[in-house]
Amino acid sequence: MEASPRDTAQSGEYDTAREQDEDRLSPDGPDEIPSLTADGPAPDEMSTGAEVEVELRPHRRLRIWQLAPIVILASVGSLMFAFPLAFEFGDGGAVVAMLGLLICSCAAGWGMMAARRVGYTWPGLPPRGSGRRPDWRLVIAYAVVVVAVAVLAVWRVARLR
Repeated sequence: MEASPRDTAQSGEYDTAREQDEDRLSPDGPDEIPSLTADGPAPDEMSTGAEVEVELRPHRRLRIWQLAPIVILASVGSLMFAFPLAFEFGDGGAVVAMLGLLICSCAAGWGMMAARRVGYTWPGLPPRGSGRRPDWRLVIAYAVVVVAVAVLAVWRVARLR
């Protein structure tokens, strides 16, 4: 079978394109790629530095449906605590204020437990499951702040009577 002039022209174009590709990819060609070998990169070229672990799971975050009831309870509780103190509700003011303080404190505890469940921690304390022990000085500092706020709140409500 004899090749037509059209077939030879096409094969000639194919050959020149193939030669250009080989020149471009060859190690001594114009676009030299030193790490490109027949069997892949050399072993010393496999790692470029320290290994980095990447977590494939999405980060756990507090969702709006988790935050909404906490924020609503905290708002209602703080308003119940603040209004009797500010506007002299009469005889029942101390009871309403203490109930508001209780609701607000429950919302704060609920928020802390929800935050702990998704992996958040208080500043300075180790993450959950890390195996490290918390610094006792920070724990005492947090406890002193919470107790001081509670004592001041109860003292203020007691002054209503």
